Amino acid sequence: MQELAGKTAYVTGSGRGIGRAVALKLAARGAAVVVNDLDAEPAEAVVAEIRAMGGKAVAVPGSVTADGFAETFIQTGIDSFGGVDIIVNNAGYTWDALIGKMTDQQFDAIMDVHVKAPFRILRAASAFIREASAAEAAEGREVFRKVVNISSVAGTGGNAGQANYSSAKSAVLGLTRTLAKEWGRMKVNVNCVAFGYIETRLTEATDDKKQIEVQGEKIAVGIPSKVARGMAAMIPLGRPGTPQEAADGVFLFCTPESNYISGQVVIVGGGLSI
Repeated sequence: MQELAGKTAYVTGSGRGIGRAVALKLAARGAAVVVNDLDAEPAEAVVAEIRAMGGKAVAVPGSVTADGFAETFIQTGIDSFGGVDIIVNNAGYTWDALIGKMTDQQFDAIMDVHVKAPFRILRAASAFIREASAAEAAEGREVFRKVVNISSVAGTGGNAGQANYSSAKSAVLGLTRTLAKEWGRMKVNVNCVAFGYIETRLTEATDDKKQIEVQGEKIAVGIPSKVARGMAAMIPLGRPGTPQEAADGVFLFCTPESNYISGQVVIVGGGLSI
């Protein structure tokens, strides 16, 4: 099925994990994909995967929080493929601490990547969307575009040790509902997927101390095995989700079947509802 043929999709944080699964899913259904990752190598690897399966893709590596990134990201897709049809704001990470030990830097960094970066990307896309929508309306055509913002059950229900992340992911809900109202007349469906426990390199069960580096900062990743087992036990379906299952949830909001759905938040969490 090629229901997304002719569409251009932008997916941040798509060199690894959930974002990679989303990019591959959209490409498999016909979309040309603008791939982003903090590092060039994984971004280019996903582009190569998409091209190997006969799809179209281009990489725009770099931090989504960098000044000018949003404009470069959107313009690259327009120059390469001619459109802005799907935007998936997926990039992000966690930097946890109890509030008494959380620094301003930790709080600001997480707000920047999860809230300000999506805001900037959507703002950068707004002129193209406005002009394209006006031209389509003048021709009597109804063309739908899709925005899928990524939140978390930490944003819908809070989570100890994540005052920054929970606040940011809650703010994503407000951004989603506001843009659904602002952009509805331009036929843009703006929805949100809130993930539960999805297994990625950031959430893998491990008793080893693992870290990733984000813009010079060492960030702990992984979940202690005992804690991971407890989290899995809370999920009605009995296990964490896979990146592919997470991508399936995003894909639902990218299809023509979602053309009359906007401003909604769907939890992809195996029945976990907080």
